[in-house]
Amino acid sequence: MKVTTAQIPVSPEILVNATAVRKAIKDAADQGARLINFCEGALSGYGKAQIISPERWQDFDWDRQEAELRSIAETCRHLRLFAVIGGAHRLSKAYPPHNSLYVFSDKGHLLTRYDKRYLSHGELGGWYTPGTTPITFEVDGYRFGCAICIECQFAEIFAEYERLGADAVLFSSYGIPTHFQIALQAHAALNCVWIGAATPAQTADKGPAGVIGPDGQWISRCSMQGAGLATAVLNRDDPAYEIPLHKARPWRSKARQGDIYREKMADDPRSRNRGGY
Repeated sequence: MKVTTAQIPVSPEILVNATAVRKAIKDAADQGARLINFCEGALSGYGKAQIISPERWQDFDWDRQEAELRSIAETCRHLRLFAVIGGAHRLSKAYPPHNSLYVFSDKGHLLTRYDKRYLSHGELGGWYTPGTTPITFEVDGYRFGCAICIECQFAEIFAEYERLGADAVLFSSYGIPTHFQIALQAHAALNCVWIGAATPAQTADKGPAGVIGPDGQWISRCSMQGAGLATAVLNRDDPAYEIPLHKARPWRSKARQGDIYREKMADDPRSRNRGGY
């Protein structure tokens, strides 16, 4: 299946952002993609960059965002495309919103929502409320997980998705600086998963959006300037990924369980009757 990761400009205006999201979805559909993912805050704007202060959430136009989410869902249905859209998710007035990713199906349904679990020190200062659980969903027999921004610094996030059987992780960030890029390539290679990394156009000079293969190498990347799409084909039978997908990943799974080593020791006579003083 063909997947696309988006690099669009993000503004403080929900309608402007929604227009850019819908255009990118159409462009991805024109390229034959089945799924597209966007950066964090792609629709709502991201805290500290467009929202400016935590108090601004009190004036945030939640009704407008909800209307645009419904419109984007309809676009997905019309174009038969899955989409992962970054946006704030409203909680009660007692708590700041989640930093979330909305997952829409090609039938226009909200499949699930991922809420960022590992917040930065700054985000905890009234900007966002942390989520609690991983999510996975399937498209054409491929399973996807989601992660956001600073979560690329937490190896357990990606190891968890490997254990959950994910083929790919959709990573959405407001910027992909060099150390994020290194971490993402490592997570892809260590867990033998594809990673689609989305970022806004205005931060592309620090690291553009792109797709990483399960061998840790970039397959496709956007330009370091302006809006764009990076598209790649996910194919488990690609000979280029014979080792990471069909040898390394199943072997590492067995190795982590440890049974193969215990069985080896049980069969090795040298491991028996080891005495000592």
